Amino acid sequence: MSAPVEPRAALLTLSHELGREERALAILGEGNTSARLPGDCFLVKASGSNLATLSPLGVTECRLGPILALLDRKRVPDAEVDQTLLDARLDPTAKKPSVEAMFHAYLLTLPGVNFVGHTHPVAVNRVLCSKYAKAFAQRRTCPDEVVCCGVESVYVGYADPGLKLAQAIRSEVVAFIRRTSRAPRVILLENHGFIALGATPAAVLAATLMGNKAAEVFFGAAVLNRGQPRYLSAATVARIAGRPDEHYRQQALGL
Repeated sequence: MSAPVEPRAALLTLSHELGREERALAILGEGNTSARLPGDCFLVKASGSNLATLSPLGVTECRLGPILALLDRKRVPDAEVDQTLLDARLDPTAKKPSVEAMFHAYLLTLPGVNFVGHTHPVAVNRVLCSKYAKAFAQRRTCPDEVVCCGVESVYVGYADPGLKLAQAIRSEVVAFIRRTSRAPRVILLENHGFIALGATPAAVLAATLMGNKAAEVFFGAAVLNRGQPRYLSAATVARIAGRPDEHYRQQALGL
């Protein structure tokens, strides 16, 4: 059996895969990634870093506690949010964590979630900036979308990046878990982007790539069918999600 990969190295590899230019998932400083560490800590991409070229210096280790505490407050001045992110660093000389570290901190507390990848895929945002965004989140068009992205995605209406977005994500994820009794694999942000959650980097990458493909299929189907893609039925989605052979395939793929 191969030895487990060190979280920082695994996070860098995931970031480079998500940042590959030909995949059109993130450009320039777009997107961010994170990994859970033992105890009360996590790693997150630093503000302004590039996923494709992310180096160890572009990853910051932070404490969960101070950041999570912000989510329980209704109004927090921007300057205080900024200072809290700086104070959460274990190394005060490390780069400032991404402002989206707030939603990463929350998502990494969910059962079975060790890695999070947030991107701005062109194909996905083409749908999320349209009136079909919620339908794309709630319905499925292909079996492999069910296997890699789950039976449906969490949909979050537009909120400015930062504390408001983190609070909106937490609210929708809590409602999703109450309704489905499972943590989501994918979160879709209206007019913004894509978040994938997983126990492994492979699960995050697979959900992102398959979600991007699903958006391409959805867009083409909507164009060809006058705005009405042919969705899989709820019964079909449930059957695919419960098939033993698909569970085996998920394990083989590290999902």
